[in-house]
Amino acid sequence: MEKYVITTENTADLPYSYYKEHQVEYMYLTYQLDGITYNKENELDFKEFYSRMRAGSMPTTSQVNSEEAKDVLRPLLEAGNDVLHLAFSSGLSGSYNSVRLAAEELKEEYPDRKILVVDSLCASLGEGLFVYKAVQMKEAGASVDEVAAWLEEHKQNFCHVFTVDDLFHLYRGGRVSKAAAIVGTMINLKPLLHVDDEGHLIPLSKVRGRKKSLATLVSMMEERIGSWKDKNDIIFISHGDCEEDAQYVAKLVREKFGYESFLINTIGATIGTHSGPGTVALFFMGEYR
Repeated sequence: MEKYVITTENTADLPYSYYKEHQVEYMYLTYQLDGITYNKENELDFKEFYSRMRAGSMPTTSQVNSEEAKDVLRPLLEAGNDVLHLAFSSGLSGSYNSVRLAAEELKEEYPDRKILVVDSLCASLGEGLFVYKAVQMKEAGASVDEVAAWLEEHKQNFCHVFTVDDLFHLYRGGRVSKAAAIVGTMINLKPLLHVDDEGHLIPLSKVRGRKKSLATLVSMMEERIGSWKDKNDIIFISHGDCEEDAQYVAKLVREKFGYESFLINTIGATIGTHSGPGTVALFFMGEYR
């Protein structure tokens, strides 16, 4: 049986205990905050990160470069493993391209090894769900080619719907205009967004009030889920330091669909830089994005 390792990036927002338990290696997209660069060895506590954002700090992020990618992949290849890398959406970052280029160079060094790089077109725990499904298949005995093929076939079935609490972070990221951010904030408008077929963040609609926006996530799930309703074995929810709201969405999903298995985790700093505190995102398998 071929030996292979699944790799991804910290943008998958899975608990670090999950990576360790399932032998998933991850690359790290660094971020800068208040003049300090944070990385895998030097990470700020997420509560502290969001606290600083609420106080007005403006973090910035950097993508994985090809040298950093090679530093993660080379030891795995050296140990005789093939690699399946599941990348952060190319619609949101150049990291996928960096890893792809690194893989091409490493194939020359390790001609007997397979290095497959899949663009997940996903972000946060959407990418996490992508990794989860791959790990599930691998642990059930699927080959690296079988896992990669299934993910390519079904990547449009990984659904992301989310709402943000503060429009100004989306304005900074170029997702809404300054005027929309000011007016929306004045009248308590909460935007609802999704990740589209090309892996971009796209605003879909706005509702007034926080509770309404959280309930609308579940309505959006109902619209998209289709024949996958009985195939979802777990639902993922990520949040920007607002766990009570994430738990509220889980309660609504449980009441609507009867699901009992949830993974709820904080949105890490790399994604949180762009979505801001108070973001709640819901991820599931569905008919369309």
